[in-house]
Amino acid sequence: MKSKYVILASALLISVATFAQKDQIKSAEKALKSGDAQGAIAILKDAENLVVNAKDVEQAQYYSVQGNAYLDLANKKVEESKNLSLAAESYKKLIDIEKASGKLKYSTQAATSITEIKGKLINSAIADSQANKNTEGAKKLYDAYLLDKKDTINLYYAASTAVNAQDYKAALPMYEELKKLNYSGKGTSYTALNKASGNEDGFNTANERDLAVKLGTHEKPKTEAIPSKRGEIYKNLALIMVQEGRTEDAKKAISDARKTNPDDSSLILTEANLYLETKDFDTYKKLVGEALQKDPNNADLIFNLGVISGNAGNKADAEKYYLKAIEINPSYTNAYLNLAALKLEAEKPIIDEMNKLGTSDKDTKRYNVLKAQREDVFKGVIPYLKKAHELDPKNEDVSKTLLGVYKALEMTAEAKALKATMN
Repeated sequence: MKSKYVILASALLISVATFAQKDQIKSAEKALKSGDAQGAIAILKDAENLVVNAKDVEQAQYYSVQGNAYLDLANKKVEESKNLSLAAESYKKLIDIEKASGKLKYSTQAATSITEIKGKLINSAIADSQANKNTEGAKKLYDAYLLDKKDTINLYYAASTAVNAQDYKAALPMYEELKKLNYSGKGTSYTALNKASGNEDGFNTANERDLAVKLGTHEKPKTEAIPSKRGEIYKNLALIMVQEGRTEDAKKAISDARKTNPDDSSLILTEANLYLETKDFDTYKKLVGEALQKDPNNADLIFNLGVISGNAGNKADAEKYYLKAIEINPSYTNAYLNLAALKLEAEKPIIDEMNKLGTSDKDTKRYNVLKAQREDVFKGVIPYLKKAHELDPKNEDVSKTLLGVYKALEMTAEAKALKATMN
């Protein structure tokens, strides 16, 4: 008889707990509707230990209210990034519960909210990057990727942003995941000029873009190939591994990538750059030769060889590759610009020596010789800078560098004319 009372008492306790939990969810809902999201979260926190034993429909309701409360706080700019992530976490739990139970009551709204959160995270990450808050931006982009793992470009941008923040510890696992996914980012972009805003808008397909042009909202349609990003991904992965003393892992990663993607020439450059970094010059030269043999008239490939050679301090080879890239493609703006930058490096030792000279007759004569040498350097880069400016007149770096050269050579008329185009 006594045991029956015990069982009855236990059942009563469970029943009371269930009613209390329902009341707490309703109270949280009421608090949220009145604008008190923090209060709603506090109420739900008290029911947290009970929710695991609740019915599926009550668990789903719990996480729905919790997600809505966190999202409300994020929309009010209260710890925006943190609360966006917590809201998404709640919505994902809700969706998992309803998917398992087969009863879909809150999932549609949750999925819509997750899409909203993803957009907010990406926009906030862009704002962070513009404000040089790359660490925060990288985390938000990674959170956006976790919300929708099919949208792998967010993982790529998260890794790149982490590198910009020099947060290599965060970037490494992201690059390793991109490697595992064999991500390339290669594709085609479809754009057209928005007549109302003057901005270039992107479209998912050529048909969507062409329809916008036909409707008259857009003009000047463009279709451009998006090159593979594997070379950059494996280059950064390898450099981070080398920095951590994992040189052999880096070599294996690139070797595996080349076997998987034998036609991706950017990976040959990445492997060449790795052997250059580790001062294995024989293997580096062999790989450079292999790259040129594979695609001797690829201006991008030859330009990148120029960049690698320039970074290694091999100016003669760098100049040779830039000139070759221009020979293949006379409109290669960056080749002209890099060639000018390479030539301008000769100015620094001249300036350093000029600054050390005194006022004696001997020093004055030497100063005049150095001044003439400096002027020759400037005169030598003018053709490259003028061509780069002609090809890309909106490039501020080109304009400012060319203006500085004109001023240094006291070419007043040319400087005045150029400055007029910059205003």
